[in-house]
Parts: sequence; structure tokens; C-alpha cells
Amino acid sequence: MTIGIVMSKPPSYSETFFNNKIIGLKKSGFDVILFVQQKEDLFKLCEVRIAPKVYRNNVLLQSFEYVKVVIKLSFIPMRLHRFISLERKVNRSWNQILKNVYNNCHILTSDVDWLHFGFATMAIQSEHVARVINAKMAISCRGYDMDVYPLKHNNVYQLLWRNVNKVHLISEYMLKRSYDNGMPKHSIYKIIFPAIDILNFERPNTTVTNSKLKFTTIARLHWIKGLSATLEALSIIKQKGILFEYTIIGEGSELEPLKFAVDQLNLTHEVTFSGRVKHKHIINMLAETDVYIQYSHSEGFCNAVLEAQAMGLLCIVSDGGGLSENVIHEQTGWVVEKRNAEALANKILEVVNLSAHEKELIVQSAIKRVKEDFNLKKQQDAFLKFYE
Repeated sequence: MTIGIVMSKPPSYSETFFNNKIIGLKKSGFDVILFVQQKEDLFKLCEVRIAPKVYRNNVLLQSFEYVKVVIKLSFIPMRLHRFISLERKVNRSWNQILKNVYNNCHILTSDVDWLHFGFATMAIQSEHVARVINAKMAISCRGYDMDVYPLKHNNVYQLLWRNVNKVHLISEYMLKRSYDNGMPKHSIYKIIFPAIDILNFERPNTTVTNSKLKFTTIARLHWIKGLSATLEALSIIKQKGILFEYTIIGEGSELEPLKFAVDQLNLTHEVTFSGRVKHKHIINMLAETDVYIQYSHSEGFCNAVLEAQAMGLLCIVSDGGGLSENVIHEQTGWVVEKRNAEALANKILEVVNLSAHEKELIVQSAIKRVKEDFNLKKQQDAFLKFYE
């Protein structure tokens, strides 16, 4: 059996979810083809097929690319005819149909048994491709797909739901949001939680004693990550005389507003924006952290929180989205009402003032749960059943 996985680009070294899924499928005898828009030369886990390039400022190169596409499509006249017919039936314009033919050429000329879009948004304008190549279609629904993208695009998945054969969801929360976004109740779905490579996130053997408390968050600098509320909470605990350092790992469009908030809240000496950090350095930074905070308005699930728990960090998260499935309140960490900076501040103070014994009970419970329920072997087995 051949599985085709559609992504914008090959997964990086740190994206262990996709990499280990591919490794697991291949070990189990599946052939895997990765369909991408841009290639990374370092990626060698499976065959990669690249979408036709788009040259916006070079007419000559774009014309040459058009010729290559036309030659490839000349070998699949029946598929091309069927694809155009299906596109016309949903009243797409000829301009959009020609774009869809061009952008999906690398898939239309391929043969797979399953075509799995790694994000639901990746399947938009490609809803008919799987049917045309006689493959079953699967999609994965993640936080951005169901919480953010539909805010600007009403009923964007209407055609997708009519064509998909099976839906992969990363949490119970994502199931609810998929229903909210039009997924029919009779849809076939499977919840497969994210997983991490436990060996890469083991608890350090030595205990680090910091002169100041160290808090860390890993997140895109985006409004949905709740970083403004986190900063407000930290401003409250600073006013209570708590000494701390807070590191935000990640980059994004909200850097300037967040820096302004840091200045206004008098946190300039406490808060550091680290930007994008390499995977191995993130592990070192987590090893020096006392409390990991993920106070997002919503998360599909959040691998970073799993990684923090596996490393024995005290984790405080919001009740936004799938975070309350990730952390079990007062057993493996703490779940706080979202958009409530005062509640977050109070919880941080409560946690840091726990006895060493109370903290250790939470840490051990979290490590045990991540190892048992969110390991790669369990996830790989689940995906093998998904494609049966």
C-alpha cells in the first residue's frame, strides 16, 4: 500500500510527529510519497514530489514551467478530463480550475492508495484530487485549521467534508470544532493524540537551583497564544515581590505589540524574546526552567506542553481548546481559566509555594502519563490501523 502525504514542505528535524509517522509506516511495509510545494535537500526519509513552481516575476521561467506541466498532463488525459468535470460541477471558474490543475499536477500524475493532507487547509482547492486518482482521502484537523482559518473564511470546508473518506483529529476538542465547522455527524474519524520522542525529552539527572524563578513558553507570537494575558499575570506577581525571568521561545507577527506590552507592564528586565531556537537548544533551556506556562486562548493539543511534562517541569496551562486533555488538573499540572490574568497569577504563586514533595508528586505523575500515553510507538500503531 502507498500512502501519499501532502504538506507545504518536508518536515524539519524538530517536527518529530511527521518524521516518525513516515518512519513507522515504512517499517510496517508501506510505501510513502511526500507531496510538497517546496523541497528541503536534507530530507531523505521518503520519496518527495514537488508541485510546479510559480515564478511571479520571471515570465520566461514561468512559461518553461507551464510547458513541463502540459507535457506531464498529456499522459493522463482521462484524469485531467475527470478533474475538470468535477471542478465544473461545483461551479468553479475556469481561471480557478486551471490554477488547481497546475498546482495539483504533481499529485494528479501519481498513484497512491491513500492521499492524506497533513492539515485540513492544505486540502482546499484539492478536494477532488484523491477521487480522480482513485485514492481514499484523509485529512488531519489541527488548531489552526478549525480555530483560526474559518474566522476569515465562512463554510470553507463544505466541499472538503463531501469528499473526505476519513478524518484524523488530534484531540476531543478538535472533534467538537470540526463539527462546529460543518463536519457531518456520520463522518468516519479517528482521534490520534500527538506524541513525542520520549528519549529526547528525559528529565535532567541534575537539579538546577536558580537564583530567580525561571518561566518559559514556546509559542508562535500570535494573538491566540494568550501571551498578553501571561505578561499581565507576571506583572501581578512582580508587584508581589517575586523575582523571576520569563523566556518566550518563538517568532511571529505579534513581536512588536508584545514588546510594547512588556515595556508598559514594567517587565523589561524580566522578559526575554528568544526568537526561533534550534531544537537541541530548546531542550537545554527547558532543563533550566522551573515552571512551563502555556496560557493560550486555544490549542489543538500542543506538543510543547507534552515535552515540558516529559522533562519534569511544573506545567500551568489554560483551559483553552485541547490543553485540558493534555494536562490533568492537579494531577499532572494545573489548568486555569483562560483570559483571566489574575487567576493565572494566583495559580503561579500557589504552585511555586508548594512543598518539594507536592511538586515531585505532580512531576512524576506527568512523566509517567506522557511515557505511557503519548509515545511514538503508540501513535505509529494507531496510524497503521487508521489506514486499514
